[in-house]
Amino acid sequence: MARGGDGLQVLSALDAAKTQWYHFTAIIVAGMGFFTDAYDLFCISLVTKLLGRIYYTDTSKDSPGSLPPNVAAAVNGVAFCGTLAGQLFFGWLGDKLGRKSVYGMTLMVMVICSVASGLSFGHTPTGVMATLCFFRFWLGFGIGGDYPLSATIMSEYANKRTRGAFIAAVFAMQGFGILAGGIVTLVISAAFRAAYPSPAYRDDHFTSTVPQADFVWRVILMLGAAPALLTYYWRMKMPETARYTALVAKNAKQAAADMSKVLQTEIVDEQEKLDAAEGANSFGLFSREFARRHGLHLVGTATTWFLLDIAFYSQNLFQKDIFTSINWIPKANTMSALEEVYRISRAQTLIALCGTVPGYWFTVALIDVVGRFAIQLLGFFMMTVFMLGLAIPYHHWTTPGNHIGFVVMYAFTFFFANFGPNSTTFIVPAEIFPARLRSTCHGISAASGKAGAIIGAFGFLYAAQNQDRSKTDAGYPAGIGVRNSLFVLAASNMLGFVLTFLVPESRGKSLEEMSGEAEDSEEEPVGARAVRPSETQMV
Repeated sequence: MARGGDGLQVLSALDAAKTQWYHFTAIIVAGMGFFTDAYDLFCISLVTKLLGRIYYTDTSKDSPGSLPPNVAAAVNGVAFCGTLAGQLFFGWLGDKLGRKSVYGMTLMVMVICSVASGLSFGHTPTGVMATLCFFRFWLGFGIGGDYPLSATIMSEYANKRTRGAFIAAVFAMQGFGILAGGIVTLVISAAFRAAYPSPAYRDDHFTSTVPQADFVWRVILMLGAAPALLTYYWRMKMPETARYTALVAKNAKQAAADMSKVLQTEIVDEQEKLDAAEGANSFGLFSREFARRHGLHLVGTATTWFLLDIAFYSQNLFQKDIFTSINWIPKANTMSALEEVYRISRAQTLIALCGTVPGYWFTVALIDVVGRFAIQLLGFFMMTVFMLGLAIPYHHWTTPGNHIGFVVMYAFTFFFANFGPNSTTFIVPAEIFPARLRSTCHGISAASGKAGAIIGAFGFLYAAQNQDRSKTDAGYPAGIGVRNSLFVLAASNMLGFVLTFLVPESRGKSLEEMSGEAEDSEEEPVGARAVRPSETQMV
């Protein structure tokens, strides 16, 4: 009997292919998109305090300015709103038009909006922030498309033995993007500090902000366009994935021709076999059959990604506030604006180097050995443990001399986020859904994650800042809002641990085996029964 896509030689050849140069090329081309994504999303956290000092300092007061909570939340979180929309839109479009057709669009949006963000203009501080938020929304929209497309392309190119490591390697470029953001900010802030030393007020006042500091944040944001622009040509040269061409576009001849060049071997054109399987496994996203087969899987991938991103993005975006609350970074009124940027970027670079980047590459090394399920469970559990270890004795960590222990434990939360659910929630949705819905379902899962990031960016920033101010005014220790936030993040991680049991293990299995595309036509020949409308309803 016909076995649909699973029986095609081109797909069997991809599943069994030895690791070749084209695998590494695909990792680099797709991974540079994630390098850019991470740089663009996280570099804003390095310059938000600088924005407050430039645009919101009242020189009649004795302290540097800071962004109002609502403005800070908007500047940090608006890109995530765009990312959520982009993940849904480009995920759907990737299944309709093809992965390659949409891939270049996302990159150009990122390049244009990175440059435009650095050129944000306005006659008032509010105007500059509004313009910045506008362009960062559309920057996020382009970044959003990179998630489902990069994951789907890599999964459909990879062999089944090392597929997890290949997809994880693409995602691991996010760690290098975070690290690059810190290093670039370190270099630029150090250069401007040397070129434009800040004149001081009286000894009991904070040092002033030099006019040239306004160029620092603009240069940092605009440099995010460089890596995206450099990879555009190579993205356009990549052929469409064979699984999309054969299983969705129904063109086995083109799929065989494309992969013959990629694999450098002769692959037989099997259009007749593909035509014989036409109609098998054709249910749509909103059908009862999808709900029966993959409904719980989609709930699992979406909810675990949602809960993970609440914690992960809260940690990344607001670690500067946490470091200030434990006195690792001095108070703003003791240093110049450029020195503050330098110290923040140095702290975040150290965390990325010691915790974030190693976590990603532990996943690359072990995911096809121990499996996605075990790594995700371990990551959520250990994140919960370390969050509680930070929150319960929080006032111990804030006393002088104890911040080194806090930083070490804090770095471990990043390590187990990345050697854990931050990687696996990206990988699994690209493996377990049918080819014609793969990009869409990955986009839905990723968008759910960004909804969690939005909660982290808007909710936790606002809550922490306002609780800290109100409690401090009432005589409570500073940082009580941060401590409460850590408890909430620990609870989110524990719930993510529980919901991981909804997600299947995909290690060592072909994409068609995981999605069920290898089963339908084997169980029933085409035409053996009438097809229900619910099974043919398309997205």
